Amino acid sequence: MATILFVAHSTYGQEEEVTFEMNLSKEKLGINERLRVEFTMNKDGDNFNPPPFEGFKVVMGPSQSISSSFINGKRGFSKTYSYILVPTARGNFTINQATIDIDGNTYKTLPKTVEVTAAVDKPNDQKTVDDVADESLHLVAEVSKGNPYLNEPVTVIYKLYVSPNISVTNYRQLDNPTYNNFWSQEIPVTKHTAQNGTYEGKPYRYVVLKRMVLYPQKSGQLEIEPLSLEIFVDVPTNRRDFFGGRIYTQTSKTVSAGKRTINVKQLPESGKPANFGGAVGDFNFSVTASKTQLNASESLQAVVEVSGKGNLKLFQLPEPELPSSLEVYDPEYEENIQTNTTGMEGKVSNNYTIVPSFRGKYPIPSISFSYFNPNTQKYVTLNSDEINIEVLEGPTSAASNTPVGSSSNQQLVVPTGKQFHFIKLSPNLSPIGVNYFFGSNSFYLLLFLPLLLIPIAIFSFKKREAIARDVEGNKIKQANKLARKYLSTAKKELGNKEAFYVALEKGLHNLLKAKLKIETSEFSKEKITSILMDKKVDTNDVEGFIALLKSCEMARYSPFSDVQMQNDYDKASEVISNLDKQL
Repeated sequence: MATILFVAHSTYGQEEEVTFEMNLSKEKLGINERLRVEFTMNKDGDNFNPPPFEGFKVVMGPSQSISSSFINGKRGFSKTYSYILVPTARGNFTINQATIDIDGNTYKTLPKTVEVTAAVDKPNDQKTVDDVADESLHLVAEVSKGNPYLNEPVTVIYKLYVSPNISVTNYRQLDNPTYNNFWSQEIPVTKHTAQNGTYEGKPYRYVVLKRMVLYPQKSGQLEIEPLSLEIFVDVPTNRRDFFGGRIYTQTSKTVSAGKRTINVKQLPESGKPANFGGAVGDFNFSVTASKTQLNASESLQAVVEVSGKGNLKLFQLPEPELPSSLEVYDPEYEENIQTNTTGMEGKVSNNYTIVPSFRGKYPIPSISFSYFNPNTQKYVTLNSDEINIEVLEGPTSAASNTPVGSSSNQQLVVPTGKQFHFIKLSPNLSPIGVNYFFGSNSFYLLLFLPLLLIPIAIFSFKKREAIARDVEGNKIKQANKLARKYLSTAKKELGNKEAFYVALEKGLHNLLKAKLKIETSEFSKEKITSILMDKKVDTNDVEGFIALLKSCEMARYSPFSDVQMQNDYDKASEVISNLDKQL
């Protein structure tokens, strides 16, 4: 059925002729049947271009198969590109030329005509292997909620349904969804355990292949892109071996979960508190102090904490209103969050270090935190308890006898009796001496000082020039400086896997927050990649940055050695230095 279209004559008489041919499984078929098209060559080539397959839909392919052999000392080679097509209408259709480059020459196949007739009866014993596989495999994306609120978790579980008639041997992922407009996190599937279920009322076995938790970041109609897989299966045939056992044939099939659309509801405006910061879920809120009595110059810790279930990584914690007379350091952010099929659960907190300088009483007023509960569809406002800090020993401030408020406009009051002093009756005045500048020590110092500065200036100039020439050394210093700025906490936690990767991830996000003025924790890795590519950041640096974020995620579930942690720290220093030059 196949024809040889071109023959390349080698300059050497002993070299095998090159062939490139197209084979069809049938030239006449019903509209409910499948057509297999194979393009076969006896020598490997490049730039294979298939025809457009007008009148047909490609349901599988291209799949490649290569075979080689040695017979009587002669090497044999064959490479085949295979497609499975289904007709889209009745009539006569032409499968046009395919092309490929072999040894600098272009080879083409001749067009072939296929007749598509009305549907034909296909008894079960006449079904092809591909027909059986097509009917026995189904990939389904189960979405937990089709109409969620903004920032309410949505779980997507991908299940592969397999008929008991066939057996799956392997699979590979062809197209991975990007989950645009969602904050996403994958929940690893540790075991692919087959379970019994039903699909369209028929008994099937199914396996959970992938689980995702999505938090929609905008309202309206949002699409979840399809997941596509190539599944390799063993399909029983009607043939039997010598012992009577059924013979199985292996084939592959591309399955897709299809696009899913969800309608994301905007949070209601009615009853929205003025201090609402985007928290959605069910939370608890507290402000606590490590101690309420201490001496001046001692420190205490004030912790603002939100715990519960919801979008814990996607909102800002409220800030306490502390008295202006207290010295307060920038807070340390901590989180302990687990993500399961129902969403994020755990706690986040800001830890403030406070150092009082004077004796007295200092109140920390109550602050509020608001969130939206999608279960009750109402806003909830929680208030913390007021905390009174008492400094027992230390110097007395002007306002130490009264509680200190939080207003920055308050003035320190000077105690009575210390504003003025008595006028001295005996001033003990002495005559003012007359000093001349010319000829004084100051005169000669100013006269010769420029001469002394000349060698110092020359030495400093040469030193700076040497430093400027040391390009590699400057790069190392700059990288170390940035590493200390963004990775100081991670460096302290080297050897402690969980704490190290939490600090490393925070440092990487803080870098982009400082450079791009955005909250990168609200974006997925794909969104961060898009932003960096838009900023013309080098592709290798973008890939290195994303690889570090993936290492931070994998560290939650996989063991990491000290050597690997050190390598990730060194890589982070290099990536931070490169991004600093480009942003």
